Amino acid sequence: MELPKFKYSPNAYELALFDKVDGICSVCEQKRNLKYNSSFYSIDKPEYICPWCISNGKASEKYDGEFNSYCGIEGVSPDPNDPRPNIPEKLLLEIVCKTPSYSSWQQQQWLSHCNEPCAFIGYADAETIKPMLDELKDDIEHTIGINPDYIKNHLSKDGHLVGYLFKCVKCNKHRLHADCD
Repeated sequence: MELPKFKYSPNAYELALFDKVDGICSVCEQKRNLKYNSSFYSIDKPEYICPWCISNGKASEKYDGEFNSYCGIEGVSPDPNDPRPNIPEKLLLEIVCKTPSYSSWQQQQWLSHCNEPCAFIGYADAETIKPMLDELKDDIEHTIGINPDYIKNHLSKDGHLVGYLFKCVKCNKHRLHADCD
């Protein structure tokens, strides 16, 4: 059976967001061999979520849960008096209900570009971003809130300052988010 694809997390399987574990999915009750291991926000804690039940939205629906925080998507404000986001609601809900989250130190942030959520490409270190520094300049200098030189020299994939690389699904521009412990 072909694995489901995630538009906004195309590398979910390579990023170890699923463990190879035999079990019965708590949602579809099918025997599966890939168990989701990252964030899922709900009152009930399902024992096992398979990628198919994330992709089709059944896990989110059954447990009234979110894989990513709605207000963690760039351009979305928790304040009802703020302007509504430019991103269509359907796309925001795909990030929240049908896209695996990534592991982070702080609350996950989902970047956007061209009025659409970006795809999470993976974790990034200083070497990863070196060839795209010009493209990431605005994020590094204005958005992240950490000294730009420190980011350029100390960004890691699993250390104290972790980089999260995104890519616009429309124009292919890279975006960078970082957080630290």
